[in-house]
Amino acid sequence: MNGIEALLEVLAAHGVRYIFGNPGSTELPFNEALVDDDRFSYILGVHEVPLVAMADGYALASGDLGVACVHICCGLGNSMGMLYNAHIEGSPLLLLAGQQDRRLRFGEPVLAGDMISVTRPWTKWACEVERVQDVPAAVRRAVQTALTPPTGPVFLSLPVDLQRETLEAPDLAAPRVPDRRFRPPASAVRQAAALLLQATRPAILAGSRVTEAGASAALTGLAERLGAPVYTESTAAQGRRPMRANHPLYAGPVSMWAPDINATLSPHDVLLAVGADLFRLYIHCGDTAPMPPDTCLIHLDADPQAIGRIYPANLGMLGDPRAGLEEIAAAVEASITPAYARQAQARRDDLEQRRTAVRAEFAATLSAERERRPMSLLTCLAALCRPLPDDVAIVEEAISTHHSSLERLGVPMDPAAYFAHRGWALGWGLGCAVGVKLAWPERPVAALLGDGSALFGIQGLWTAAHYRLPVVFVITNNAQYGILKMGGRVMGLPRMSAGQHVGIDLVEPEVDFVAVAQGLGVEAYRITEPDELTDRMAEGLQGDRPVLLDVSIER
Repeated sequence: MNGIEALLEVLAAHGVRYIFGNPGSTELPFNEALVDDDRFSYILGVHEVPLVAMADGYALASGDLGVACVHICCGLGNSMGMLYNAHIEGSPLLLLAGQQDRRLRFGEPVLAGDMISVTRPWTKWACEVERVQDVPAAVRRAVQTALTPPTGPVFLSLPVDLQRETLEAPDLAAPRVPDRRFRPPASAVRQAAALLLQATRPAILAGSRVTEAGASAALTGLAERLGAPVYTESTAAQGRRPMRANHPLYAGPVSMWAPDINATLSPHDVLLAVGADLFRLYIHCGDTAPMPPDTCLIHLDADPQAIGRIYPANLGMLGDPRAGLEEIAAAVEASITPAYARQAQARRDDLEQRRTAVRAEFAATLSAERERRPMSLLTCLAALCRPLPDDVAIVEEAISTHHSSLERLGVPMDPAAYFAHRGWALGWGLGCAVGVKLAWPERPVAALLGDGSALFGIQGLWTAAHYRLPVVFVITNNAQYGILKMGGRVMGLPRMSAGQHVGIDLVEPEVDFVAVAQGLGVEAYRITEPDELTDRMAEGLQGDRPVLLDVSIER
């Protein structure tokens, strides 16, 4: 057995099915070994940005290891934005790359370089394997490291001659990932329950790690007992939705701007933060801190570095979000008084009334904008959401056109089926949707993409076409980098605030996404009417091949 065959044996023992790759000369032994190995499906991508995003999307949806293989330093360079996204997400991603032949290294051969130093800041572990005998142990360690909380990406560099080198009697034992559910201390659970039961206006701030721990039901149950609204991380960092958006206690994401976050949280005397980063801000908006100084903060997370990282917690609790939420809920239930139960019910009723008023206002806005052309953002989103089935998975990378409207429209019904951008390296959404579809082949998948971000990963359409993956890609096309215009206004830049911009509008010419998609083998349509968008969306979700809808919205 040679080195690359040993690597494949350990990956197969773990249950890896898909390998996402774009090969070069230093990866040819890898591709050679896959020719007769039907345990794996090799998913070819024609550019590393959408390719690594595919592996990332697969990891996020499956909850298991995503594997991508790129071509030495040049392929790794193209991958770095997506590796950064995986780092911010805590995605269990194994990134592989070939390295130049060790017999040539002294002569500084083509494409060789120090890939370990490049990847180390954005990985949990990075290693260049120097002895073929160490390949099985290196792969086991990589898999176990990626999947052990706090989860995250890892990197292995494999010299091309090592891939072909023979090893005798290798230890091909499967990776053994430790049980990832660990409880917070019982004393901390009791203290958290007491603080919550003493609160007059408790609130919960829940992050993506709640969903990734399978804790949505536990979160919902605790929120209902407390009568507490559930806020999520801002749209700059939301990622995964922790509970269904149409639940009466779902309060949506907090703002991207620190003063607004402070204003939202200030009325609450006790805040339980769970599986969330406090706070990942986007643009400096004054000296007001997002965390109100008088709020009692309870922070539960499986990542020890997340607790008290910036804002000191009155009570820090290290533990699995699901186990911790279940135990806090049980402790609350055991100590709750009839008076507190009545107060919690009053808070739930108040929140429901507010939600009803917001829904009515939202419906009125939708009705008022219905006839505007080009379509308003809300008209576009309402039209594309109309035919969505309950089990649809939505990947969203359209930050400047989204504005949390999907939450207000109540989709998707399954909180785990929502995937939004966390790292903000552009080009992620299109490839992520391909990876989600491979992880969940039985579910319809739709990607909501901004026109600017789509251009960073548009090559991923070829992979969707080649493997006939029925994903509906919706591009909300306003011919601009809208997030930058918003940023200029927030910064108070005078020319940008007056509508004067350089290098931000995608015009003269506008991008013809229909032609681009068709050139990459994907059926595509230019959409200008909401009813047509609804019809095309319904057809695409029921089809057996990818479809791109280029939707013209107001500029």
